[in-house]
Amino acid sequence: MHQMQRNKVAWILFFITPGLLVVGTFILLPLFMSLFNSLFSWRQLIRLEFVGLENFRRLLTTFPYQQRFFNALKNNLVWFLSTTLIQNTLGLLFGYLLSRNIPLSQFFKRIFFIPVLFSIVAVGFLWGMYLNPNGLVNNFLKLVGLGFLQRPWLGMEHLATPSIIMVNIWRWVGFPSLVFLAAIDNVPQECLEAAYLEGVSEWKLFWKIIFPLIIPSITIITVLTIIGSLNVFEQIYTMTGLDGAPNYSTDTIGTLFYRTAFGSVDAGSPEIGIGSAIGMVIYLLTFATSLLSIFITRKREVQL
Repeated sequence: MHQMQRNKVAWILFFITPGLLVVGTFILLPLFMSLFNSLFSWRQLIRLEFVGLENFRRLLTTFPYQQRFFNALKNNLVWFLSTTLIQNTLGLLFGYLLSRNIPLSQFFKRIFFIPVLFSIVAVGFLWGMYLNPNGLVNNFLKLVGLGFLQRPWLGMEHLATPSIIMVNIWRWVGFPSLVFLAAIDNVPQECLEAAYLEGVSEWKLFWKIIFPLIIPSITIITVLTIIGSLNVFEQIYTMTGLDGAPNYSTDTIGTLFYRTAFGSVDAGSPEIGIGSAIGMVIYLLTFATSLLSIFITRKREVQL
C-alpha cells in the first residue's frame, strides 16, 4: 500500500514539475527579483545600499515620479472602465445574438474573431497610420462628406487615449463574444424551453435565466480585463511611443515602468529601484483587483 502511494506521488511530481519550473522561472523568480531590487538604491546598473521602502516613497511623493505615476494610473483606470463598459458589453450582446442563430451567424462568428488573431504590433502600426492626419480614417470621413470630423486623432490630448482604446476594442471584442457565446450555448435547454412555455419576454429570459448561469464566464472575462488594462504597453508603444505623447495623455504604468527602469521618467539615467517599485505596484494592483472582482461576482452568483 505504501509503495502504491509512493508511486502515485512520484507520478504526480513527474507531471507537475515542468509546470512548476515554468511558473517559478518566468513568474515567481522575476517577481521576487523585482521586490528585491526595489529595496535598494541604484547608480544606473550598479546596486548600492539597502534603502527599504524609500523607492516606493519617492514614487508616491516626489516630483516627477508622483505626477507621472498617478497620471498613468488614471489612464489605466480609463482603459479598464472603457474596456469593461464597451468591449465586454458588446461582447455579451454579440454572443447573445449569435446564440439566437441570426442570419449569417456562422459567418459573423469568424469575422468577429479574426482581429484577435492579428499581431498586436502589426495592428498598432497599421492603425497608427490610419489615424494620422492624412490617414485612412480622415480620408474616409472626407469622402463620405464628414470632413468636419477630421482630427489629428493621436495628436490631441483628449482624443489620443480614446482612439487607442477603440482600436483595442476593435481587436479584442471577438474574444469575449465567443466566450459568452460558448457559455450561453451551454445553458441547459430545458431551462430555456420552460421559460418559453411560460411566455417570458426575451429580456427576462436573458436577465433572469441566462445571465445568472454565465456569471463564471463573466468573472473570467472581468479578471482578464483587469489584467490587460493594468499591463497595457505594446499598443501604446506602437501607436504613440514610450513618452506617453501627447503630453503624457497616453501614458500608462506599463510605459512609465519601461521609461523609468531603462531611461528614467524624463529622459535621464535608468532608475532600476523605482522601476522595480512600479513593477511591484502593477503586480499588487493586478492581484488585489482580480481578487476583488472574483469576490464580487462570486457573491452575486450565490445571490442569484
